[in-house]
Amino acid sequence: MFKSGIFHKLRNLSLCAIALPLSSFCQANDFASNPNYNNFKTKTMQTYGLSEQQVDWAMNGSKNIPSIINIMNRPGESKPWYEYKTNFLSEGTIQRGVRFKNQYAETLNRAEQQYGVPQAIILGILGVETGFGSNKGNFITRDALATLGFGYERRAAYFQDELSALIAWSYKDGVPTNSVVGSYAGAVGYPQFMPSNIPKFGVDYDGNGHVDLRNSAVDAIGSIANYLSQHGWQRNQPIAFPARYIGNNPESVIAKDLTQPTPYGILKKQGISPMNPIVKFDDLDMVNVIQLQDDYGPIYYITYPNFQVITTYNKSRMYATALWLLGTEIASR
Repeated sequence: MFKSGIFHKLRNLSLCAIALPLSSFCQANDFASNPNYNNFKTKTMQTYGLSEQQVDWAMNGSKNIPSIINIMNRPGESKPWYEYKTNFLSEGTIQRGVRFKNQYAETLNRAEQQYGVPQAIILGILGVETGFGSNKGNFITRDALATLGFGYERRAAYFQDELSALIAWSYKDGVPTNSVVGSYAGAVGYPQFMPSNIPKFGVDYDGNGHVDLRNSAVDAIGSIANYLSQHGWQRNQPIAFPARYIGNNPESVIAKDLTQPTPYGILKKQGISPMNPIVKFDDLDMVNVIQLQDDYGPIYYITYPNFQVITTYNKSRMYATALWLLGTEIASR
């Protein structure tokens, strides 16, 4: 076993030396001795047509970051709604959003018209994800994804795939893989796209011939709208309404799966109704009910399919509610 480990390190160093130009410094790869590393490398090569040397070059100097595993084990979504919402629904964030909205009014209007996604939702995502670009993350994306891909067993395969996508994208984009920084979970830029989503949904919305979600707010606006549109956003359709529940068994009305809505007429018979009596629903409207824990007790929302589309960005119902409320407030000012 000892000899095998030495052989592996020597082999990795030799490949690194072959792959790197003479001006580059070959550094240790913390993940090279992981038993899953060779399989990861082979899959990356086969999926994206890269050479072994290219993968080793991209992983040169990669570091394990144990603190990321700790963060993943205590996500913000584990908080109750009354604590979670204070992270985003603050006056400072709203004011920052209003300034961003005024600065990029033309782009936001263009995206809304082209893709049918309200600018309030685009603003909400940018506000919740990065505070309108003020906090895009400071982890080296390669190292974050490798730490999760080789150390977070529950979703290791997913993060390895995203690491592969990052390596391929960095070669195509002509940037050093270790120059990309983002969140602890490997998300990048203003909209915090995962690497595999950049080529799928990224849009060159400023027309400079290059999709740049790290530095171009205009590209980010168009890319978010394109992402939601391609995930089924319904133009000019509702998102959600505050609701009240009169009954003794809320679990019977709370949606277990937002992709499986229920006719409103059935939920109405079980005690659900809109908080605002002026709001009217058709009994055949396909909707869901969600429950959040506010500081004075449970609160309810009746949600439409567009709310479920938001959760494709982040599956948390609190996340979707926070960005919807934040964006709506910003858009109203």
